[in-house]
Amino acid sequence: MFGLFGSKDWNVIAIVFERSDLYRVNGQRVKGGAAVKCRDGAKGMSRTIFWAVYDQKRAFLEGEAGPGAHLVTPQIIQRLKREINTNMTVTQILGMLEKSELAMAAKPLVWSGYPKPEPVSEE
Repeated sequence: MFGLFGSKDWNVIAIVFERSDLYRVNGQRVKGGAAVKCRDGAKGMSRTIFWAVYDQKRAFLEGEAGPGAHLVTPQIIQRLKREINTNMTVTQILGMLEKSELAMAAKPLVWSGYPKPEPVSEE
């Protein structure tokens, strides 16, 4: 009976590098021991720029830069860290997971923080 109140029911979010102008938000709702395994998977994926764990009331539990952080600038990591809780795409994914519409969801990250494209020199 005591385990009932302490079991994990998490939404795990991973911001994944696709290319310099496109990141993807992967989300998964997981419970119990699978929650820790899912979080560790998001933390360890080579293209994860940033990962976060939320409870079902959307409280941020933990999160940090992932192994793919070297693919972007430190400024992008800092901005993602600041804005992840209010980003439209992340909140949409969390909403779907919280309502149990889906156990997993993914969408391209809609965000104004992508690096500006390099100008092409005309030689």
